[in-house]
Amino acid sequence: MSSRRLHYKDRYRSRAFTLLELMTTLTICGLLAGVAVPAYRQFLGHQKEQAAARDLMLIAMKIQSAYEKDFRYPASLDDIGMAGMRDPWGNPYRYLSFDSDIPGIKGQIRKDHNLHPINSSFDLYSMGPDGDSKSPLTAKASRDDILWARDGAFIGPASDF
Repeated sequence: MSSRRLHYKDRYRSRAFTLLELMTTLTICGLLAGVAVPAYRQFLGHQKEQAAARDLMLIAMKIQSAYEKDFRYPASLDDIGMAGMRDPWGNPYRYLSFDSDIPGIKGQIRKDHNLHPINSSFDLYSMGPDGDSKSPLTAKASRDDILWARDGAFIGPASDF
């Protein structure tokens, strides 16, 4: 009977995990999470950028349609029923018609690294994840903005423009 007890204990010990095995498993899980979490956040950020770009295309088409109808660009997004639209980060989309009678409008026109306007008729953009923006695209606050630029030839992050 004593040999039977010994055999039972050996079998029980072979089923248990050692502290070293548990620590190794936890370390591997931690390393995988350390790689997966940033990659997933980057994926989500890219998805939000694409959603903002799609929204900008839709808004720009409505603006162009209003221009073709009235031969003037709308004064605001409210004129085309798009004032309530928000970007994926919860901020309202920004629109500025160059034909507007607003004083100081020339100082608000978005400019590239050479300080040339990025569009010829109107500016349309999202302020991006930080919710802040400045007129020149070289400003730090503007690098994450999603732009409708070159009159629609470029739609994407200001850092890629």
